[in-house]
Amino acid sequence: MAEVRLQGVTRVFGATKALDEVTMVVPDGGFVVLLGPTGAGKTTMLRMVSGLDKPDGGEVFIGGTAMAGRTPAQRNVAMVFQQYSLYPHLTVRENMEFPLRSPLLRTPATEIARKVAEVAAILQISHKLDNKATALSGGEMQRVSIGRALVRNPAVYLMDEPLSSLDAKLRADLRVELKNIHSGLGATFLYVTHDQIEAMTMATHVGVLDHGRLVQFGSPREIYEQPVSVYAASRLGQPRINLLPADHFPGAPPRAVTIGLRPEQIRQGEGQEAMVKRVEHLGDQTRLHLTCNSLDLITVTDAHTVLRPGDIIKIQPDRPFYFDAAGARIG
Repeated sequence: MAEVRLQGVTRVFGATKALDEVTMVVPDGGFVVLLGPTGAGKTTMLRMVSGLDKPDGGEVFIGGTAMAGRTPAQRNVAMVFQQYSLYPHLTVRENMEFPLRSPLLRTPATEIARKVAEVAAILQISHKLDNKATALSGGEMQRVSIGRALVRNPAVYLMDEPLSSLDAKLRADLRVELKNIHSGLGATFLYVTHDQIEAMTMATHVGVLDHGRLVQFGSPREIYEQPVSVYAASRLGQPRINLLPADHFPGAPPRAVTIGLRPEQIRQGEGQEAMVKRVEHLGDQTRLHLTCNSLDLITVTDAHTVLRPGDIIKIQPDRPFYFDAAGARIG
């Protein structure tokens, strides 16, 4: 596997900077997840690393080697797109075998068969190996697309929302399997998703992108517990962080404009009165939807709470985040 390093990478489309002097290191063997809304630059970054696009400035390095002038094939990367790209006239088995039959790899037939069977079992498509790609559901086609990348042994795996078309159960299963594959291979993954659960459960590092700029890079826990801005704080956490005027509760520091409260940062029992609007029982925890001085909040409480809509409780912040007028973290 290999380290991936972007050094001042810029990509411009017309008047828009899709990437704005991004410098970031994907550690050798790391599982880096890129987070951000549509247009943040996530897919553009994958295309820079893969060689499908060229940067207008800066440089991409894989394994310490500059990639300028190298084709995607010469970079030894495997990419899984959001839209599955299969050969419709081939069977599932043939689609998965295809990259291994490259003259560059010279993979023995027995090894091809072993790898395809192993990956097909992981992705739960062994019974589909002799079906044509056109006979598959959308979710099955995406699993084949993932499998075609996994059968190889590239320097880097690049994945652009590969689980987005799958149902909830299969998505959860494949999150576990992809993480197991990453751990077992010691592989380097650069992975794009909108799913915060995927980021929290799979990533060793998260890169938060905003309009082509890398605003924070660190472990999921670091970004969750120490966000540098309102924007970064809003990228992780389910339900999302509560953002309120800083003077909603006493004790805000100077220059604070916004107070950020994750659900677990709201302590019950004393402080200001809040009315329970809705109670969501989720098994291991219960979410309370509250109204406090005409503002809505979400917090978590005991799974066996007896609170009901209309009940009045008292709440106060517990180690909140404060942000200034520009959205930057204070303190």
